[in-house]
Amino acid sequence: MFKSYETELAGRKLIIETGKLCGLSNGSVVVRYGDTVVMVNVTASKEPKEGIDFFPLSVDYEEKLYSVGKIPGSFIKREGKPSDKAILVSRAIDRPLRPLFPKDFRNDVVVVATVLCVEQDNSPEVAAMIGASAALSISDIPFGGPTAAVNVGLVDGQIVINPTEEQRNVSDLNLTVAGTAEKVAMIEAGANEVPDDIMLEAIKKGHEEIKKICEFITKIKEEIGKPKFEYKSFAVDHELYEFIEQNFTEKMKKAVQEVDKETRDNNVAELSEEITSAVTEKLGEEAATERAQEIGEAIYKLEKKCVRDMIFYEHKRVDGRAIDEIRPLSCEVGLLPRTHGSALFTRGQTQVMSVVTLGMISEEQELDGIDTETAKRYMHHYNFPAYSVGEARTSRGPGRREIGHGALAEKALVPVLPSKEEFPYAIRVVSEVLSSNGSTSQASICGSTLALMDAGVPIKRPVAGISTGLVTNPENPEDYVMLTDIQGLEDFFGDMDFKVGGTEKGITAIQVDIKVDGLSYKIIEEAFARTRKARQYILDDIMKPVISSPREELSPYAPQIVTTQIKVEKIKDVIGKGGETINKIIDATGVKIDIEDDGQVMIYSADQEKAYQALDMIEDIVREFEVGQIYYGTVTRVTSFGAFVDIGGGKEGLVHISKISKDRVKNVEDYIKEGDKVPVKVIEIDDQGRINLTMKDLVEPKTEEKQELEENSSEE
Repeated sequence: MFKSYETELAGRKLIIETGKLCGLSNGSVVVRYGDTVVMVNVTASKEPKEGIDFFPLSVDYEEKLYSVGKIPGSFIKREGKPSDKAILVSRAIDRPLRPLFPKDFRNDVVVVATVLCVEQDNSPEVAAMIGASAALSISDIPFGGPTAAVNVGLVDGQIVINPTEEQRNVSDLNLTVAGTAEKVAMIEAGANEVPDDIMLEAIKKGHEEIKKICEFITKIKEEIGKPKFEYKSFAVDHELYEFIEQNFTEKMKKAVQEVDKETRDNNVAELSEEITSAVTEKLGEEAATERAQEIGEAIYKLEKKCVRDMIFYEHKRVDGRAIDEIRPLSCEVGLLPRTHGSALFTRGQTQVMSVVTLGMISEEQELDGIDTETAKRYMHHYNFPAYSVGEARTSRGPGRREIGHGALAEKALVPVLPSKEEFPYAIRVVSEVLSSNGSTSQASICGSTLALMDAGVPIKRPVAGISTGLVTNPENPEDYVMLTDIQGLEDFFGDMDFKVGGTEKGITAIQVDIKVDGLSYKIIEEAFARTRKARQYILDDIMKPVISSPREELSPYAPQIVTTQIKVEKIKDVIGKGGETINKIIDATGVKIDIEDDGQVMIYSADQEKAYQALDMIEDIVREFEVGQIYYGTVTRVTSFGAFVDIGGGKEGLVHISKISKDRVKNVEDYIKEGDKVPVKVIEIDDQGRINLTMKDLVEPKTEEKQELEENSSEE
């Protein structure tokens, strides 16, 4: 039965409809926010997925280009693989939902958010996040929500909930907050060096709106929500775990206490074999074989408990660090002699190499999405090969995690980049993870800052990134221990990965992943304080001694740039019919040329002399001639009615037979011949741009005057 529920969000109508479409989904809603319409369907498998030790949740945010009245730009003219933006939104939907499913749940759950219609003032991403929560809440799928989400901006110093497109264009903050009625569950932000206190206030104001939407969804759930279905629990058998815990806790504590990740992994692997042998002896070989996965999960549970207990009760980390201590750091720049910029950043056993490439503005990335952004000048790509964690797997291209980490580093660095007018280059940074033991995305931020400065990109200020972790008391989540600079094991077994990138002035990017049901304001505030202190240490003590400011000159292998400004009406003259003129310049000099719609011309070449040669050729073409000016030109053609003279810039003028001499001229060639250099004066430029010249009253100049006229003609 069709139902429609209405509320208000940021002064605009928010409507959730259900019961009309997609009757076979476990839960289905249509969210209308202004004229933005997003349909969300959730489904779950009837049986659990065997052979896995995690909850198989999949989220797909589907951008339909008909939603903005566009036909896809691809050859096949239909939507293909999701855009990077769609993948990032899918991840943002996933993160606040995942912790609210039962820990022992193994049925496949799929969330599909389909964007049907977009009004740019009303975010389809926010509608999708709200819709996913609403669809799960009214479905029969076990889910501990609801959650909700809002976007928060900072316009003229004022915090704005769900800013319009116009407000977003001038906002210093693009913050997405998700949460439950009690706590904040997800934070994703890009910011123009926003101070911690303002960021915290923006999160709090966003959460106030989230509480209202959660209450709205709860009322819908109470009215039409289905009873949750029974499912097969995959909780570890209590007796099995108790046996392992009683006999192997001390050995496990000893095994995990190791600075070197590889040694620690080997210790745990050896102990796991010992535990498996003991369990096999207790249960019998046949039973142990049947319960192999369960035994593995029990061993994992013990390892997790030992690591967490050591941190929580003893304030002791597996590598011996204090809870606020950062791993050993180092960095260097200029590793690769022929790239435009490069740097290596090492944090413990995490190591990332970032490489910068500068290109023409025309090489910026074209975007074919549902928002108004059509191109991206700065591109940050993050690669995470299997060898970085010692695994033997072939590369299959970037996955969602790689795209997400690259986007986070990109957000962190965009606020400090120079404008296109200041630095007219497209910029690509590739972060190659060489070795991983946690916090590779934050190492990418640090390494990429160094590489940009090594490349001579005039960034405003260096950016550094750091993450904090969390271990909470299961009986009282407000009782916790926070860790600075978490490594891989602390990320896997901890409750939070709170990543913050920023400068000495403020925050430029945030991404928060949690495994608990939410974070209190106190935890968020402390995380900001911890990351600010650590960030300043990295900037001042680690990065600055290696390179304190951008290099004054670009790499000799980077394209040098020469710019000029021409009149808009002259653009067609430089390009020529079918690109003939500009291609002749490119072929003659080997340069690359970009011409903007406003007449800005950018010439790129590794050889600066060639760039200036191309500039001279362009200036010749756009040169403007004036009546009364005298030029020293070359006769190109002689006819019965006069002679044509090249006066520079590819422009010819006609000296009529009557204008050659004061004397009566019967035969032009008696006075001038093809190839002669002669002084001429412009006497007329007609409406079609044709130039008429005269030689009358012009005496052949002396050698010095002749040289001056030649130079004048070449400069004009």
